Amino acid sequence: MYRGNAVGVVVPAYDEARFVGGVIDTLPAFVDRAYVVDDRSTDGTWEVIRRHAARENEREAAPVVAAADGGAPLDRRVVPIRHAVNRGRGAAVKTGYERALADGMDVIVVMDGDGQMDPDIMPAIIDPVVDGDADYAVGDRLAARDTRRGMPPWRLFGNLLLSGLTRIASGYWHIRDPQNGYTAVSADALSELEFDRLYDQYGFLNDLLVNLNVAGKRVATVPMRARYGDEESGIRYSTFVPGLSFLLLRDFLWRLRVRYLDGGVHPVAVLYALGVVSVIAGAGRLAGAVASRKRPSRGVSAGLLGGVVSLAGAMLLDSRENEGLRVAADPSASFERGEADGSRAPRREDTGRTDARERNGVVDESEPTGG
Repeated sequence: MYRGNAVGVVVPAYDEARFVGGVIDTLPAFVDRAYVVDDRSTDGTWEVIRRHAARENEREAAPVVAAADGGAPLDRRVVPIRHAVNRGRGAAVKTGYERALADGMDVIVVMDGDGQMDPDIMPAIIDPVVDGDADYAVGDRLAARDTRRGMPPWRLFGNLLLSGLTRIASGYWHIRDPQNGYTAVSADALSELEFDRLYDQYGFLNDLLVNLNVAGKRVATVPMRARYGDEESGIRYSTFVPGLSFLLLRDFLWRLRVRYLDGGVHPVAVLYALGVVSVIAGAGRLAGAVASRKRPSRGVSAGLLGGVVSLAGAMLLDSRENEGLRVAADPSASFERGEADGSRAPRREDTGRTDARERNGVVDESEPTGG
């Protein structure tokens, strides 16, 4: 328990045999239950998960964790879950979310299985939700120049680009690091979302933000440091960025309709429409003038400028409309100390054997096991 709240941690993992065991071993003591979801890895991830989960559950032999609001005691601290087929990171997180809600967790944290997320700063991620200041909190590695230290340049460029697109699409204009998977969400907020709407692949985080905005949920950003080792990212930005851009465009249009059109025409929608039409028309005329080797008229320049001004006005007004959903959280202790430690906890290996059953596309350990 953490300050009277039952805490569940979802650990999505795909081909993380080298690191996921360390994530399980270093979970903070206040974590009530961890749901480690193997998205049908092709390496030894599932075996590593089962070994480390079995050892942790044997150590916690007595059912010491009680579900929130007087629920039944939880007999296992770590629940290994395996998808029958590879479904994507978003699907793995959703599987963990569903199990955490069913078990009565109050706050659900997501930590990836690659060891990039420092377990020691989890309280800073959870606090805005526990305090009631925010419904959702996300770590922010781009809060300051020195927090980006250690982030590969290509990944930093991709994050900055996607950050801008996600701000426009989601309406959370204070979000700097939407690709950061270190998050916490209240069970109340999560239970209001339609899981079937949420994206199953790596764009899940961005899509979730749009859905949270439509639901009117407050989002906090928590400054933290980038933490990288020798792991390899599963994201290929050459295909990920274009695909996510189309997803965000769809989400943006959906958010505009729900927030600014369903209850009547809102100035934000009007300004966006005028801006887009003016920019497209102006760009078409400019291209025609260039193709015919003619000097663009003043009307073309005025049209383009008017379109840009309209778009800027729409963004400014949209930002003001969503000001009440913006929460600035305190940084983690390591951020304040100026630490940028990329080291990892030592990995411990063990042998164990567990029985499992397949149900609804996942394999879930049915009984606590020993090592």
